[in-house]
Amino acid sequence: MSRRRRRRDGEAFGLSFLDAISCGFGAIVLLLVITKTAEPTIQKERGQGLEALAAELSERLPALAAQASSLESELAEAQSSLASAEQRVAALAPQAAQAEQQRAEQALDSRASAAIEQRLAEARQSLTEEMQRLYAQGLRSTDNAVAGIPVDSEYIIFIIDTSGSMQSFAWPAVLAKLRETLAVYPRVKGLQVMNDMGDYMFSQYAGQWIPDTPGRRKVIVDTLAGWQPFSNSSPVEGITRAIRAFSASDKRISIYVFGDEFSGNSMQSVLDTVARLNPRDAQGRPRVRIHAVGFPTQFDRQGRAGSTGIRFATLMRRLTEENGGTFVGLRDTR
Repeated sequence: MSRRRRRRDGEAFGLSFLDAISCGFGAIVLLLVITKTAEPTIQKERGQGLEALAAELSERLPALAAQASSLESELAEAQSSLASAEQRVAALAPQAAQAEQQRAEQALDSRASAAIEQRLAEARQSLTEEMQRLYAQGLRSTDNAVAGIPVDSEYIIFIIDTSGSMQSFAWPAVLAKLRETLAVYPRVKGLQVMNDMGDYMFSQYAGQWIPDTPGRRKVIVDTLAGWQPFSNSSPVEGITRAIRAFSASDKRISIYVFGDEFSGNSMQSVLDTVARLNPRDAQGRPRVRIHAVGFPTQFDRQGRAGSTGIRFATLMRRLTEENGGTFVGLRDTR
């Protein structure tokens, strides 16, 4: 009994051990099978994701390229606009400098402009010491409009603005003031008439004095009535040309400027040029006296003083003061 039992017990133990070994081996085989089966699936899924991403990027590439091209075009346009703006700034620089110079001159002459505007409106004049001496000797003017202007010159030059504004609004007054001014000088040694551009009324007397006779005076007045040479509304050219042509240390000469506007750029440059051409003698007297009569056409046309009219009055006031003369501003053109 004991041997059979021991044999059965040994057989039972052996079968159990084999079962355990078989189960373990089977589990290992199952794991290997599962691992080998899942690996290709994961690789396939990874491959499909990369292909989809590549396809998506390929589809977006043309749009990105078009966007980049558009941005490049916008950049080129912006650079072109910047270059154009820089060119405009460079082109406007001289005008800005000129405007700044004019503003400086206007600021310098603001008080003078106010005073001249008042003189244009009220036509108030004062006599110089020399004119008072002449009046005391018995010389009288037939019209107070030329009072205050010294009449000690032997030669007279008229510089007359022949611009459209003068022709249209002041010509009868110009003729009247020319007659009145000549009347103040009963007899002189020589006459000359030029326009504001420096053109001679009588070309045969260019650079020469016109003999003073009653007949010549009448011809001058009659010719002036229909005289219409080109004008740029600035008396500077006529003044400088007259001084260059007729200035002489042994002659007493007066220039009379009849005008209404100054369209030049710089008043100071005019003053400097005339000062250089018209030096003073040992007694401090300029070779050529410069007088001026302002015709208020700016008031007649606008009801107020135009800028070129104020600039003319300002320039003439300073020019006559620096060259021994007098500026007279008329009340109106009648």
